[in-house]
Amino acid sequence: MELTGTPFFLLTVILVPVSITVALLFWGKVGGPQPVRYLTRIVMIMFCQVTAVLMVFVMVNNANLIYGNWDDLLGTGNHVRAVPVVAPVDPAAAATPGQNADAAKEPPKVKQSFGGVNDPLVPNDVQKTELKGQVSGVDGEVLVWLPPQYNDPAFKDKKFPVVELIPGYPGSSSTWYGTLKVSEQLKPLMQQGKVAPFILVSPRTKLLNNQDAGCTDIPGKINADAWVTRDVPQMVLDNFRADPSADRWAIAGYSAGAHCAAKLSLSHPNRYRAAIAMSGYNDPVQEPDSLVGKDAKLREANNPVNILKTAAQPPKVALLVSGSKGDGYEDGEAIRAAAKAPTTVQVEEGSGPHTTEQWKKMVPSAFQWLTSVIPVQ
Repeated sequence: MELTGTPFFLLTVILVPVSITVALLFWGKVGGPQPVRYLTRIVMIMFCQVTAVLMVFVMVNNANLIYGNWDDLLGTGNHVRAVPVVAPVDPAAAATPGQNADAAKEPPKVKQSFGGVNDPLVPNDVQKTELKGQVSGVDGEVLVWLPPQYNDPAFKDKKFPVVELIPGYPGSSSTWYGTLKVSEQLKPLMQQGKVAPFILVSPRTKLLNNQDAGCTDIPGKINADAWVTRDVPQMVLDNFRADPSADRWAIAGYSAGAHCAAKLSLSHPNRYRAAIAMSGYNDPVQEPDSLVGKDAKLREANNPVNILKTAAQPPKVALLVSGSKGDGYEDGEAIRAAAKAPTTVQVEEGSGPHTTEQWKKMVPSAFQWLTSVIPVQ
């Protein structure tokens, strides 16, 4: 029974009145010594409370898709097949996401099979594949949505721009589609020409049991950066009519995903032209489960401000950073203060809470801004 499925949700709803009914029917019928009667009634009360809390948890999880399946919730999933040493990319030659310095060692193209997401909250036109990362050694699902123009015969020879969508932590690869309604909100805007026809790609980023890898390559532990910036883009290029130019790629995220979007775009200007960061942070230590935040060198190296200050040359990247005061706004101002041309940073102050409902409202305007950077062609 799926964690986010309707049958499990209905089961939790049914258990609440059942637990209350059981308590009412048998409260006065409990026999035995007085301590046994007291203990039995306490168990009845606890059962009622547990069923109520479980129902509320499932409602909240289904609404926000915090945990996509039982493995994510219980921390039993294993998505790291190996931790190979990742070869660096030649900045002078890497105009294509996933391109290695030594072209002869480029992994062979991998054609993926795609199916439905099997989640009632996710639209039927979102596809899912299980990808084995050839560069990173990471395995996980990747969700892909194609713009309405993709299957239009008039666009049969066209290659499309791409946006990678990074969820928060903990978070599901389905959240952008199921909770933020990104494809449903953007589809009519794309049809009207107000938003570029982006291919939307959301990879799994919860890769370790109850630990946040922070989209970072951690020696001996995980290659989470290579998974997002090399394996996933290469899969998209191998299976879809995606534009290989870094000028037509972007990355977006909220909360911990916003941190990933900002720091990956600044670290890899040869892969991303723009980034959207909603309610994020600069210092990885702000995520209590962050492995990067527990390592002084990694913590410093993965702060977007430090990335800008230590860059050999300012990256040609446009950032849109939004957040309320105390929830991303000051971090965006710090990035803007450290940026030098051709890096551009637009900071927008919000007033809403740190919730998916707030980020959902930001989607249309954020992607209209993105279209000003990566325009319709």
